[in-house]
Amino acid sequence: MTLSNGVTAQPSPLWLGQENSQRVERRGARIGANSDIDAVSHWLAEYQASPMTLKAYRREAERLLLWLDDQGLKLEALDREWLRAFEAFLENPTPAERWIGPSKPRDHAQWRPFRGPLSPTSRRQSLTILQSMFSWLVEAGWVDHNPFRLMRDKARRLNNQAPQIERYLEQPLWQWFWAWLDRFEGSTQLDDASRRTQYERARRRFIFSFAYLLAPRISEISRAQMNDFRLREGRWWWQVEGKGSKLAMVPVPDDLMGHLAKWREVLGLSPRPSAGETTPLLRALDGTRGIGDNQLYRLIKTTFEQAASVLENSPPQELERSGIADPEASVQTLRRATPHWLRHTSLTHQAQAGINMRHLADTARHARLETTSRYLHQEADEWHRAQQRHRLATTQIDDEPL
Repeated sequence: MTLSNGVTAQPSPLWLGQENSQRVERRGARIGANSDIDAVSHWLAEYQASPMTLKAYRREAERLLLWLDDQGLKLEALDREWLRAFEAFLENPTPAERWIGPSKPRDHAQWRPFRGPLSPTSRRQSLTILQSMFSWLVEAGWVDHNPFRLMRDKARRLNNQAPQIERYLEQPLWQWFWAWLDRFEGSTQLDDASRRTQYERARRRFIFSFAYLLAPRISEISRAQMNDFRLREGRWWWQVEGKGSKLAMVPVPDDLMGHLAKWREVLGLSPRPSAGETTPLLRALDGTRGIGDNQLYRLIKTTFEQAASVLENSPPQELERSGIADPEASVQTLRRATPHWLRHTSLTHQAQAGINMRHLADTARHARLETTSRYLHQEADEWHRAQQRHRLATTQIDDEPL
């Protein structure tokens, strides 16, 4: 499959159908497109300035186009009934061997569009993106209707925001996880193999400290440079380019500067970065090259999985001291956790620490306070405590049958 306007996806041997790539005449079209793929490429080109958004939108558009191609359909044929079938497909992509596979480069023979069935949240996200795509295609004159407008209770079903953030590590689990991660300090007398292990552990500790203390998105971590840390009037700030190429300055806690100094020591650098260091913050094993989003994602995900295995085999007395009330649920939480959970964990814990919501919104770089308010769990906690005052009267219950 090839998407025009510089948005490309290499063909895979798995996908043999070419129906969607054939030339199509569209009277009244306001874009210079010759096929569904070409039309979708024009839509995606609107997001070239936002690489992560582009990546997510291209993934969902590609899934739909491949599914339509498999059904022998074009975009124009997607009506309410076909949309219902596509919803069911997202929940269970079958046959699995054709649609589901491990993470591979797009041109790899084992590449598949899905890692597994999509969760309810991921399905809503997919449909929300595709609804936006169809609205654009209607305006562009490429299709004459938007099937999403026929969905009953559309506003609720396509609302991808839960009332509160739930994908985060609660305080006891995070404290246990960080203690486990931080316990390996390494030795000063090392052979080559041990040096590599020490380097990887130091890098991993810094990644998790950076993610927890500053709440960055994964793309912001991988793109960060040393000179993004700026000293202003005796205070350290992190300069970050976020969604929509918006620049922001985020206060850097002293804890993070300490972890940065340790990481720079491993790299053979002075404790504090300088304005001229336009070098990657995170480094590959050669200590020079940066690492990409995919490698960073796998590193974080693998660490969560390793921690889950350790937690699963930890003695009960250790877990009791850690305050982990439900070890089995905590193990499953770690296994489900993704890099974005670190951002949720950071912002939730900052809110629990009493950081002002306006400051929290600035750290998160949210455009709307309503988005930030989803990290506030205090009201729910207070509600639960208050509800305990509503009790049944203590009475003597007779053993005699009614």
